[in-house]
Amino acid sequence: MQHFTRSLTTGWRHHLWLALLIAASLMLTLGIACAVPFAAFGAVAAMTLPRRDALLLTLALWLINQIVGFAILHYPWDAMTLTWGGILAAVALLSTSAALATIRRHSLLVTAVASFAASFAVYEGGLYLISATVMGGIEDFAAAIVWRIFGINVATFTGLLAAALLMAAPRGIHRTEVSRAAGI
Repeated sequence: MQHFTRSLTTGWRHHLWLALLIAASLMLTLGIACAVPFAAFGAVAAMTLPRRDALLLTLALWLINQIVGFAILHYPWDAMTLTWGGILAAVALLSTSAALATIRRHSLLVTAVASFAASFAVYEGGLYLISATVMGGIEDFAAAIVWRIFGINVATFTGLLAAALLMAAPRGIHRTEVSRAAGI
């Protein structure tokens, strides 16, 4: 796990990794607007970047989402939309922090599951609590909608983690070495 993280935090791989995460966020914002998988990005950022960079990346991805939303997708400029924008930023940062809190010296598989589970639980749980107590309703938390959001986050997390593993792998690494590094 330590080699995996270290290889994505220095040099050209670091810049390429950040660019890939930003590009993926931009594409997902354009494709699914309000369902951007911030929990998946938070978990992957926690696993691949130092704490400060993970939190800054989370803010950058949120900002990209908001700029695209207002400039291209024509989000309404009203108090409710602006309030939800701020709420999304706070909850995305909390979900990344939750994922960071799970990072230990475990196998890659255990770390991935724990990081994603913590991030998703805090993200969806935070939005649910705010919706139920302050913002006036939980109709967006029907089981079918939550499962759809979960699926989007799982697919995004899996794809980004696979990309991180490919980028972190030294040239010529053998399949058995990748399996051993992942703890499977």
